[in-house]
Amino acid sequence: MIKHIRAATTDLVREQWRNLDEAVEVELTSEDPAYPIEQALVEHDTNGWRAGTPGPQTISLTWAAPIAIRRIRVVFEEHSQARTQEFVLRATTSDGAREIVRQQFTFSPPGTAIEVEEYAVNLETVSRLQLVIVPAIGDGNAVAALKELRIA
Repeated sequence: MIKHIRAATTDLVREQWRNLDEAVEVELTSEDPAYPIEQALVEHDTNGWRAGTPGPQTISLTWAAPIAIRRIRVVFEEHSQARTQEFVLRATTSDGAREIVRQQFTFSPPGTAIEVEEYAVNLETVSRLQLVIVPAIGDGNAVAALKELRIA
């Protein structure tokens, strides 16, 4: 038997996440001043981002020089309101815009309060990554929130 012990994969993954507080322009439809977008884009534990108004929200990340993206991770938390949320990730590359994923998730606190999604992608020449959040399908009063957005 040949045995190898390797470092935990979570340590390796953290090293590969792109630093999103440099060389990226962020455009938002709204923001609660107590929960700025920077909190969802940095790699330390924070309260994340929260919209300043209810209803669908869009977060766009734009790079002056195109980048390659291999993984995308989004984390949403909802500890108080049961609701079904939908989100869409889109990328704009030199080949045009394309939808990466469209997904719904039902929060039922306290049992189901966290959604963690990680996608393996093969995107070259990305100039823009867009996240659209519909915080509650059929309910315009819910406020969108994002705990974490990471790309590698």
